[in-house]
Amino acid sequence: MLPRAFPHKDYGQVGLDARLELLRPLVGGAIAAAISEGGLFLDMAREVRRIVPGVEVCLLCGRDAAERIVNWPYDGLPPMAEQLREYRLLVAARQGEFAPPPHLAHGIEPLALPGDFDGVSSTQVRQRFSDGQPWEHLVPEASVDAVRRLYSPLLVSRNARNL
Repeated sequence: MLPRAFPHKDYGQVGLDARLELLRPLVGGAIAAAISEGGLFLDMAREVRRIVPGVEVCLLCGRDAAERIVNWPYDGLPPMAEQLREYRLLVAARQGEFAPPPHLAHGIEPLALPGDFDGVSSTQVRQRFSDGQPWEHLVPEASVDAVRRLYSPLLVSRNARNL
């Protein structure tokens, strides 16, 4: 699920529609993609529950995002410990494991992934693409053509500015 707008940053040069295009080849069967009107995980979990009542909501993020999420100033919203009664947070190691604070451990668990994904990030893919370095091994095979199509105009635009 992608938020229509992030609460802490914007989408940058590759916007929401383009990111959905990157997800399309990966969805099907038990996996679906959707847009959330809310930007916080609590908003997303509640939207899923409205659409699919009774479903267990598990939200996935990397260690860096988990640190932001547990330390976010949730002014006017339930504290994180209460939010984690509405969804579980699955955290992938990303340059280190995430150790949740003890009072949040009931709703946060590590996501075991086969292989080493510490260095994998969209930022790294964009940088390698821009520098002409191999990047295809960092994205799912089904998304390689979409990444190439979406990032090529950005590379041309950047090179034109540097002339």
